[in-house]
Amino acid sequence: MIENKYMFQQVNTKIIERIIDDENVNINHMVLTKGDSLPEHFSNSNVYMLVIKGIITLKLDEQEEHTYPAGSILTIPYNTKMNVSNQHDDVLEFFVVKAPSPKFYKKQALNV
Repeated sequence: MIENKYMFQQVNTKIIERIIDDENVNINHMVLTKGDSLPEHFSNSNVYMLVIKGIITLKLDEQEEHTYPAGSILTIPYNTKMNVSNQHDDVLEFFVVKAPSPKFYKKQALNV
């Protein structure tokens, strides 16, 4: 078999799961219920968020919060301060794709 198969959980409760973490890419699956959020952090790669269900609330650096509905794909540059939350009644489900893998930036830092 040439391909690899990865599974993600299909739930309606808070979950943060790492699906793929290799030299090329990181893919995470997240489900947040109303009032749930991720800790404030800085993006450790180029980040692509694919909103599958619900509405995501996103505050980047010092800009105002913005909301994006299911079907949105968001791109966030490396080293951007991020605040991600679900402030709506519907369950929020999204995937986070980091490319290149954050391991790329760690290698670059070591080579400087």
